[in-house]
Amino acid sequence: MSDRNSDAAAPATVVRPSPLSPHLQVWRWHVTMAASILTRATGVALYGGLLILAFGALSLAGGPEVYATYLGWVGSWLGRIVLFAITFSIFYHLAAGVRHLFWDFGKGFEPKTADLTAVGCMALGLAAAVAVWLVAVMTGGA
Repeated sequence: MSDRNSDAAAPATVVRPSPLSPHLQVWRWHVTMAASILTRATGVALYGGLLILAFGALSLAGGPEVYATYLGWVGSWLGRIVLFAITFSIFYHLAAGVRHLFWDFGKGFEPKTADLTAVGCMALGLAAAVAVWLVAVMTGGA
């Protein structure tokens, strides 16, 4: 009984280069791509906001001196920029979530509609964040 593989010549294997995945230098930027990236970034920012909120709760437990230090940081120009970014993140992420909810029902996939809703989410996030901060400044809360 002979082994068929030992006597037969091995077939020549052709090595083809692996396909390259597209990356940011290849893709042409468009608004839906930016919206996708912004949705992920605002999700991460919301985790950061949760940590800032937790530090605030811990500083309350730490006593008046610790809480005053926390308020000093949050009230600084850098702290206010971070809080504004978190405010934008809340409203943008909410709008993007509603957009995705419509996608779950099979609506809004047409390119023009997807572009329009992406811009709408960005505009809503910015307008709502500015409105909240204007009210806060006008009422003395910021």
